[in-house]
Amino acid sequence: MRMIKLRTKLLLYFLVILVSMVALFLIREWHTQRIVSLHEENSEHYFLLNELTNSTDLTLQSLQIFVHEPTENNKEAYQQEKQQLQTLTTDFEQKIRDSMDKQNYLSLLTSFQEYADETITLVEQDHIEQYASSLNETDRTADYIHEKTLEFINQQLTEYQHIIELENQRIEEAKKTGSFVFLTIILLSILFALWFSNGATKVIEKLTSASKEISQGHYNIPDVQVSQRDELRVLTDTFNRMKYNIVEAISEMKEKAKMSQLLKEMELKSLQNQVNPHFLFNTLNVISKTSYIEGADKTSDLIHSISALLRYNLGNLDRETSLKDEVAVVNEYFFLQQSRFGDRITFEQNIEEDCLHVAIPCLTLQPLIENAFVHGIEEMAEDAVITLAIFSTARQVVIEVSDNGKGMSQAKIAAILNHQETDREQKGHSTGIGLRNVMERLKIFDKSSDVAIVSEVGKGTTVRITLDKGRTT
Repeated sequence: MRMIKLRTKLLLYFLVILVSMVALFLIREWHTQRIVSLHEENSEHYFLLNELTNSTDLTLQSLQIFVHEPTENNKEAYQQEKQQLQTLTTDFEQKIRDSMDKQNYLSLLTSFQEYADETITLVEQDHIEQYASSLNETDRTADYIHEKTLEFINQQLTEYQHIIELENQRIEEAKKTGSFVFLTIILLSILFALWFSNGATKVIEKLTSASKEISQGHYNIPDVQVSQRDELRVLTDTFNRMKYNIVEAISEMKEKAKMSQLLKEMELKSLQNQVNPHFLFNTLNVISKTSYIEGADKTSDLIHSISALLRYNLGNLDRETSLKDEVAVVNEYFFLQQSRFGDRITFEQNIEEDCLHVAIPCLTLQPLIENAFVHGIEEMAEDAVITLAIFSTARQVVIEVSDNGKGMSQAKIAAILNHQETDREQKGHSTGIGLRNVMERLKIFDKSSDVAIVSEVGKGTTVRITLDKGRTT
């Protein structure tokens, strides 16, 4: 889900308030403008009706003047007034909405103009009695127009008053609605402010509490959880990652301290069992050369093997080596053991050459081989077999040390893998290093490494180690 920034939330909040206030203003302005428009429209109607009445009177007056003095100038004056009346009649017809009263009023205006034109014609033909009658009809029609105009104005006023009342009612309702909306906006603003501030302060309080716990050394506290998807979410996620980084760093420091302690224990055990290395190696070399001179080749080979084995074991224990060196030391060790056990044991190797460059902690394979001897086949009278297999998969190198000895129970395997096996497993080891020590050093050396034990009582044991293929010397 996409993150919404705090600034975006605030901008949306103020935008909603602004839009609401503008909408209220526009609604009120619309109602006000409508009242003004109705007033202007009705005023225009009143003015138009008043002008029609005045124009009718002026036309009638110009007609009467022409009747008393039928000259061209008076006739022209009449025509002008008549033209003005016709123009106003057209305006009336266009601007006043259709109704029966409108049609009656237009009929009166039309009749007035027809009687007036008829009077002009009769005057010009000198029909005195007839134009007198026509003039009376024109005058009477003008009176009807006056009366109808008053009725029309009264009707317009009545309708206008009703419309104004409806509009006033709408305005009142709009005011109430506007007040309700305004109060709602204020209430929602307060609720938003409380929600926004509470959301921010709760996250800060959670972070503060978690920080206090971490400062007191309590690192196994739950992650700080927030529901927002804004900068506070980023802050809490960063804080949680920082906590895990601290825990991981402390764990790594403890592992390094544990490794250091293991190395010190190994060095102490080595120091307890060793003579001065230079004196020992020089003495062994002298014995080896003496044996060779005297023709005791096998004795010379044995002394050379024990010398190489001791030289490798008495070196710096906190070092990284390769599988190639480890296999070479194991071969020296097997040479010595075969000299001891003879045909009772067989050592088999299935090793892929491409795997020998992979890095491994010093003294890893020899303790496993010694374990197979001491706890697996040492008591067998014949047909004892120890197999060392090294092969690779897509991403890992697999090391398997197998024997066909007495095997072990599942409870024993669980005790070893759970680091519950005691130091009695080291009895008989030339290095003083047990399987537990090998497992712990491997895990510190390569966190992706793994040690598995497959065994069944009476059917032998297989110790399988997997290493990262990409780590080389």
